[in-house]
Amino acid sequence: MDHPETQTPANIPLVVTMKGIVKRFPGVLANDHADFELRQGEIHALLGENGAGKSTLMNVLAGLYSAEAGIITVNHKEVEFHSPKDAIKAGIGMIHQHFMLVPSQTVTENILLGMDQPNFRMNINQYDQKIAELGQHFGMEVDPKAKIWQLSVGEQQRVEILKMLYRGANVLIMDEPTAVLAPQEAEVLFTTLRTMVADGKSVIFISHKLQEVMAIADRVTVLRKGKVTAAGVPTLGSTRQELARLMVGRDVVFQMEKTKQEPGEVVLQVQNVHAENDKGLPAVRGMSFEIRQGEIYGLAGVAGNGQRELSQIISGLRKCTEGKILLSGKEISNQPTQFAIENGLAYVPEDRTHVGSAPNLSMTDNVIMKNYRHEPISRGWMLDIPQAQHFAQKLKDAYNIVVPNIDTPVRLLSGGNLQRVILAREISGNPALLVAVQPTRGLDVGAIEGIHKLLLAQREAGAAILLISEELEELLSLSDRVAVIYEGRLMGEVREPDLETVGLMMTGTPLDQIAAPIATGAK
Repeated sequence: MDHPETQTPANIPLVVTMKGIVKRFPGVLANDHADFELRQGEIHALLGENGAGKSTLMNVLAGLYSAEAGIITVNHKEVEFHSPKDAIKAGIGMIHQHFMLVPSQTVTENILLGMDQPNFRMNINQYDQKIAELGQHFGMEVDPKAKIWQLSVGEQQRVEILKMLYRGANVLIMDEPTAVLAPQEAEVLFTTLRTMVADGKSVIFISHKLQEVMAIADRVTVLRKGKVTAAGVPTLGSTRQELARLMVGRDVVFQMEKTKQEPGEVVLQVQNVHAENDKGLPAVRGMSFEIRQGEIYGLAGVAGNGQRELSQIISGLRKCTEGKILLSGKEISNQPTQFAIENGLAYVPEDRTHVGSAPNLSMTDNVIMKNYRHEPISRGWMLDIPQAQHFAQKLKDAYNIVVPNIDTPVRLLSGGNLQRVILAREISGNPALLVAVQPTRGLDVGAIEGIHKLLLAQREAGAAILLISEELEELLSLSDRVAVIYEGRLMGEVREPDLETVGLMMTGTPLDQIAAPIATGAK
């Protein structure tokens, strides 16, 4: 694909231009003379690898960061933002991936929070009416009197959008807006965004999901290592492969070749398991399933429906209140983590930085964490440092971990390379069961491809794999069976899943209530 310069037709005015933006952090040039142009009434996607500088660039536009160099114009007038309030006054609002709402307050109270008016007395019914009318105008109906905690994740996102629209935003910056949405909720969001651009608003859509970008965006700008590699490329006529190449500088395989194989003996048995979350409320409610050798069992669900707690129960990080879990026939529920590890458990946690690794320790220290007690890494009560270094170097080469040397602290690694360190440590023990929670979250397409290859290699080696992910394309591509969890319960499992069926289960519809369900084994 060529890298065409953005050419704005005379009849479509520019709303925002960013020219030569430079933003530095200690030791990092995040934006290297980056340019960006946004037209009125368009959805413009911003793509790039982890660390490419896309969020930094948008934080500059939203007034969260100040650039060292460069010019921003809004409606052809040069501006300088010192805070998000300045950006809002210019009609630019940013909606972050993690919502900034007060759960105990109503929709209306959240939308009015922080505004100059009303400042003393307030006719709440009058404002409820205004917000209801605003929601109806843009197809975002939400009860203004409802408390935030009573709303679904999709409805809370609507509140964030309405909050910006109520403040007069004509440009919405959306950072990974579908990360916490089921497919049906994402489609509702896309309909809302199309309504907004038809009304003359403009949207900047930050995402790493190329299929969504192709579906929703009019144009795409791609950043790589802080520089713009493609400016304002029309999505019409472009392909995912072309955009991925612009992002990472090489061809990327999206659909992995998965060999057909019959699953072997049962490795993991989850039997009527119940557990509570950190607040003492029910999180897992009577879940039962099993996973066999050489198969990937995918677990789908919107964040917060009990999948994190389930993974912690299996790995020994959380106790269950009822039921039991068997690993290769041995009960591991409510046992120390070390017991599960010694019986063949490998665990890739959701939080790779604080749970999956020790950030300040070297790569060598991190990869020996599971076998430092055993020969040849350990000799009696002492570590054999040369053996540990040899082991680390072997994993570095085998797993293509890009790191200056094996003594480098892992906090200095990119997300993709840190994930490879964790996978190398877990897989090197030839596990019977691998529990992988959000293994590609926040990674770019190149790193995702590498992680998928490692998971499929473990499947071929005969491991049983529990893959917990919010990336439906990933689950449908890799899994032999896909189950859905909703409010701690299993909605069913399918062997040949389709997006619509899985999406309906993710929003609380059991498989046996879906018309003409695609097979099998709803539990």
